[in-house]
Parts: sequence; structure tokens; C-alpha cells
Amino acid sequence: MSERLEEAAAPSGEDAESRAECADLGGEEQAVEAAGVDCDESDESNGSIDQVSTRLFQDQKENLANCDNSNKDIILKRILNGRRSSFPEVVETTQLSYYERYKAYQDYILGDTKPSEVQDFIAEYLEKVLEPYGWQAIWSNDMFEVLVEVTDLETSNLRAVVKLTEPFRYESETYSLNMEGMESFLEAKNHQVPLQELYVAFDESGEFEQTALAIEHLRFFFQHIWRIWDEDDDDDDFDYFVRCCEPRLKLYYDILEDRVPVDLIAEYNQLLSKCEETYKEFIKVRNDISASDSESESNNVSMVEGIKLCEELDKLKYKLRIMESPLYRYVLRQDGYGLPGKQAKGTRPSGEKMIHVVSSSMTITLLKSLLKEKLNPDSFIQEQAMEFHSDPLAAINACYEGDIVIICPGRYSVNGFFTIADSIQVEGYGLPDDIVLVKEGKGDAFVDCTASCVKISNLKIIQHDATEGILCVRKGRTILESCVFQCDSTGVVLRTSAQLYMKNCDVYGAKGAGIEIYPSSTCELFGNDIHHCKEGILIKNFMEELYEVPKITMMNNLIHNHEDYGITMSKFAINFTKKKPCFVLHHTSDVEPTTNLQCDLNEQNMELDSGSCDSQQVPDVLIEECDPAVSEEIVIFNPLNTAECDEAITNELISTSATKREQTRSRLNETVDSEMDNVMPQEIFPSIVGNHFKKNGKGSFGIVYC
Repeated sequence: MSERLEEAAAPSGEDAESRAECADLGGEEQAVEAAGVDCDESDESNGSIDQVSTRLFQDQKENLANCDNSNKDIILKRILNGRRSSFPEVVETTQLSYYERYKAYQDYILGDTKPSEVQDFIAEYLEKVLEPYGWQAIWSNDMFEVLVEVTDLETSNLRAVVKLTEPFRYESETYSLNMEGMESFLEAKNHQVPLQELYVAFDESGEFEQTALAIEHLRFFFQHIWRIWDEDDDDDDFDYFVRCCEPRLKLYYDILEDRVPVDLIAEYNQLLSKCEETYKEFIKVRNDISASDSESESNNVSMVEGIKLCEELDKLKYKLRIMESPLYRYVLRQDGYGLPGKQAKGTRPSGEKMIHVVSSSMTITLLKSLLKEKLNPDSFIQEQAMEFHSDPLAAINACYEGDIVIICPGRYSVNGFFTIADSIQVEGYGLPDDIVLVKEGKGDAFVDCTASCVKISNLKIIQHDATEGILCVRKGRTILESCVFQCDSTGVVLRTSAQLYMKNCDVYGAKGAGIEIYPSSTCELFGNDIHHCKEGILIKNFMEELYEVPKITMMNNLIHNHEDYGITMSKFAINFTKKKPCFVLHHTSDVEPTTNLQCDLNEQNMELDSGSCDSQQVPDVLIEECDPAVSEEIVIFNPLNTAECDEAITNELISTSATKREQTRSRLNETVDSEMDNVMPQEIFPSIVGNHFKKNGKGSFGIVYC
């Protein structure tokens, strides 16, 4: 760490900052001062030039590291397309899909480059793709917009040499410059402008479309992918695209498509800003150390300060990397991101418990039937108070500890979400298909349970345009009986340390998992029908160093017609605490994993034999230490029979003998961490009986390492 502080810093600090954002910045300031002297315009024009240049360079410095302005390119698109007729139309490049950007960065721009090589690779790409001269563009920044013609390129510092067009076309809401004033301003900049600020004018020949696309990739990269500390990383020996570009690109599109809760976005942006500030402070201290006397007392003080900043910077960078990883950021969202915190009310001040009846229109017949079948003397105290509501959300929000909500038949549109913080019961009066709660508008989880004990029964819940599960148990215990869940993004989510009892429920339609189970949770599933989702049940068995394995009881469930597996266990190939080696399962030969591995398993000595529930048994596969930067999916079970049963899964979970394990270890000539052996399936599944698995796309059970 001391060596890191003592290394020489660039005199102007440009190498420490992003070279693409601040190249020649100091030279530009000097040039602008010269322009103020040489300009022969009126005092008003001179004042405008000075104001423009001062504000422009100030904004460039302030926004130097702003890599998370997630809507800038979309806003620019609207501005450019809404210009007055004096400007030509620009080539549309902002609506690129995730796949289009992914392929461009992976195949053409970055490849397998290291962080220290990124700038050179980008310059080389631009040199090959950009038209060297003869095309017009709108030079647009926060201060003004002016039409220019490109006469040459300086790809090494990501700039273009430009001249003003005739007729002169200029727009600014703040500053007014004529052609002579702008010409003087360009001369002060040696006629060089950042490529990122150029928007290529539309040409019917289509000759400059690739130029416009290349500049868009450049602009997007430095706005949303590149971080000012990327090039200054001690560990430079890794694939920049895999570790940095891909997860940040995925995060950008997840945010753009409302897949990430707003609170998580806010926390990420806050961490990013703090990391940028800390990095700048660290660079300043490092530069001061390099310029000062190494034996002075102040230098020693700066060294201690620099070490603290370095440690803080490493922590912030690591947190950002966690949140940029899709699996990590979802696993660590335990505190209700995207949902306002709601405190439990406790018991009502009077001590009484209330019955809340919800009906869109209450009739005498319905009331009589309700009193006879539901509110009869055998079930309730006749002196118990009642309240009537037309909105189920208002009824639940009015509840105190121990209250009961009875929802009568009807279809209720809910503009909001349910946050249940008190132990209450929510019951539907009638069949689930007759009592329908429909989520209106976009949002996160529809029903969020944080109470010590919540019971929900006889309801049909429908969710649209969601970023989280239809029902989320964040803490406490939730009981679901005879409910129907028509899901959107994910089905029922059971968070860390929470408990779920689910009986005779129907879950379908999720684009993710029907039921998503996090570590340290307890899940009891009895007689449920889980079908037509991407995957039936997703078990997130993450970070054994921090959490216990989930406890799952499954009896008489029907799991069928899923796109992937009936049950998927997801594990990390990246170790969280960085204190222990992480492991990943591989074939014992060079054969690539496929989606149907039964024959490969037999051929590679990876057969999954039946065995007793011995916690010391592990699958007969090659276990090797994995690079934390590696992220891959490995399927280790895919039965050939589509009508599987519990026995197949149970055998898979507890299979292989200790003899084969010892043979594997001897081949590796290494000792496998004992905790890998101890986290065994019978701990996860105390009981798994009478379940049926049918027509699941990839089979009954699979393990995915990410």
C-alpha cells in the first residue's frame, strides 16, 4: 500500500483522472485566455466568450467523473430532434439495445483488453471506423450548440479538428455569440473538440452512419461504463469487458427498464459519488507525497492519511462491484429497497380488535350471507367492532395488531402496494377466482410482509409491470392458504431469515422463479401447483460464511411446465468474504458443458449414484479453486425422463460415495474445505415427499454457479 502511495503521479493529474474526459484541459484554459486577448469583437462579445469558456471548463471539471448520468443520451435525443429548422437532423443512435451495445464492446471495441489498454483499444477502433474528414456534426454541450464540419481526427486523445460551417448555425439559451466570436473560441481550442460532444448530421447517402454509431459507443462508454479509477487499479491483469463492462452495461439497462428498485439505484449512485470523491482525495494526497520531502513530518502525516483513503476506496469499490453484479445486488436487498419503511402499529389504544369488511358494493343479501357463514357466533365475539371499506388497500392500512380483513367477491384495482407490518389475517370470502386483487401501474413487490405472523387466504392476486416478486416475505412468518398468484417478474420471494408456510396455492406466469428462496430462511410447501414460470423454485444458497442454508420442506407439490428447471439451486463462484477459496464444479475432461449432460456425466465419471443421507458425501466431480473474476453457469443434473419424482431429486442431492470423493481428492492432490462437505442437501431439505415434476424444459433439478 505504501508503494501505491509513493508511485509518481502525472504532473497535471490527467493520468489519474480519465484521459478521455480531460485530455488537454489545462491547455484549453490557456488557449481561452489567449482568445480573450486576441478577439477583436465588441465588449459584449468578449464578455460572452469569457462566460462561455469559464462555464464550459468549469462544468467539464465538475462532471469529469460523472459515469452514471443514465438518461443523458435519451434527453439529448429529444433535444436534437426538437431543434429549430436551422439545424439539420442528426443520425439516431440512442435507442440501441443491450445486445447491440454488448456485441460492439465485446467484439469490436474492447475484446479481451486489460484496463490499462482500454484507451489504446478505443483509439484504434475509432481510427478504423471514423470517416477522417468531410462530415458535419452538431457540437452540443451544456452551454451551446453549433454546427461544425470535421476536417481531421485526433483519435489518440479522442478529439476532432473542426471548423464552422457556412451559413453559421448556433443556438444557446444562455450565451449569445456571433460567428466571429465562435471562431475566436475555436482558435483558442486549436479547433479541437471532444468526439463525445459531436452528433453526426444526417446524410441521405448513409455514408456517415458508422461514424455516428462509433461516436455513440464512445459517448456511452465514458458516461456509463468507465470509472476514473479503472486505469489506476493495482490488479491490471484481468479482462476489462468481463469484470467491468458487462455488469455495468447490464445494470444500466436494468435501471432503464425499471428492473431495479429506486432505493437501490439511489444507494448505488450515492456510493458511486462517494467513491469518486474519495479517489480524487487519494490522488491529491498521492501527488502531494510525490512532490514533498520524503523525510518530512508532513509527508508522514500524508502517508497515514493516504493509507486510510486507500482502504476506504477499496471498500467502496468492492461495494460497487457487489451491486453491479446482478446476483449479488439481489441477494443483499434485505431491507425493502423501493418500498417505504412501515413501522408496526401494535395493538389498538383501546385494546379491541377490529373486523374490516371490504366490498365494492354491500347488499343485504351479501351481508346476511356473510353474517351467517363467516361472522357467526362460533367464529367471532358478537360484540366485536366492524368497519366497512370499498378499497382493500385502505382496509389493510387501517389495521392494528390482531385485526381481520375479510374481502368479499369482486375485482379490485389497487393503485399502490400492500405493506403488512402488523400480525393480521386477510381472508377472501368465497373462491379465490372470485376475489381478485389487480396491481395497477409499475412498481416493486405487490404485497410486502414484515410482521411476525401474517395469514393470507382465498385470494387471487394479479401483478403487472413489476420489478420484484408478487409477494415478498422480508421477515417474520407468512402463511398462504388457497391463494392464486398470477405473477409478472417473480412469484413469491422468501427473504433471508424469514419464514413461509404455503398450502394449496397456485403460482404461475413468472418471468423468473415461481418461488425464490434466500439463505437462512424456512420454507414449508404443501400441495401447491407451481407451473409455467421460467423456473419453478429457485434456491439461493449463497455465502455460507455469512448465512445458514435455507430449510425447505416439500410435500405433495406439483411442479411442471417450466422453461428451465423445476428446482434450481444457485451458488456463487465468487467468494463474498475473500477469506476462503471458492470452488466451482467442472468436468474431468475438456468436454464443454451442455444443456443435456446425462451421457457426458456417465462418460466423464460423473455419474450420480444413489446413496445414504451422509453429510460427508459430495458429488463425484472435479472441484477446483476458481478465479473470483470468473462467472459461469454449470448444469450438473438433467434427467432424461421428463416425468421425474422426488426420489430422483433426493438421490441427486445426496448422491455419490465417499470412496469416489477420496479418489477425486487424490487426483487433485489437495484438501477440499470441510465446509463444502458440510453444506449438504439433507440440511436444505429436511423432508421432500410425494412431489411430482413434469415437463420442465431442462429437467427436475439443476445447480447453477454464477
